[in-house]
Amino acid sequence: TLFRSRSLRKETVSDAVADVLAGEAEYAVIPQENTLGGPVTGYLDALIAAEDISVVGEVVLPICQTLMAVPGTRIADITTVCSHSQGLAQSARWREENLPNAQTREMSSTAAAASFVADQQDKSLAAVAAPGAAALYGLEVLAENVQITDTNKTRFYVLSLRPAEGEDLTHAVFVATCDAERIDDILIALHDTELETVALHDRPEGSRLGMYHYVIEAKNDTGISDTQIRDVCAEEGVRFLGRFRAVDAAAEPTGIRAEEPVQVGLAEAA
Repeated sequence: TLFRSRSLRKETVSDAVADVLAGEAEYAVIPQENTLGGPVTGYLDALIAAEDISVVGEVVLPICQTLMAVPGTRIADITTVCSHSQGLAQSARWREENLPNAQTREMSSTAAAASFVADQQDKSLAAVAAPGAAALYGLEVLAENVQITDTNKTRFYVLSLRPAEGEDLTHAVFVATCDAERIDDILIALHDTELETVALHDRPEGSRLGMYHYVIEAKNDTGISDTQIRDVCAEEGVRFLGRFRAVDAAAEPTGIRAEEPVQVGLAEAA
């Protein structure tokens, strides 16, 4: 039901998070990690900075990338390909084989790239974006499935001001701010509370070398208890970001159309 809510398109994750903080949207959905491109670092930074927001859900979606341009464009006309850094990374092999001389232009999202190409009406430009963006912005699809592999997936976090409650929820996210030498102690603390590490991403803390924010996702298939959360947060520098259930839409059909940009009062998908 969450993804059937009315959508508010936003240019950036920061805008989507701001809407939730202002009460203008109940949820924001942000890309967090991609099979090919790895962590979506700018979006992780927005999550770390949003201290009053909780992660209340996770959806893993298969990602199909498409090359699109203004109608009448030929692939031979293209000299610049626009996309989010993830879209560029995911289509790198296809571009090397089919557009070896084309330059790239990084945009804030794949949808923003499609919008830009539509606005410019320039046949030397193309965008790599989800297929649904072509219909949305009046572009013509020149090539389908330009991602490196059919196993391309993105993990999306659902954010809200209202934390999800219940000890039957199987996943949790923490932020640990510490020196690199201390992260082993925190991971051991997770293990000691019978939580399994799912993902670990580091971002520079900004004050000095060797100091990082670590975004840690953990799970316990039988549910994560209040006691486990307290024990992990007892470690110095650890902050709890929320617990939730995770859904793999490729394995568990949810009615979400993976080929369309996903947003719920929130940012354009990468």
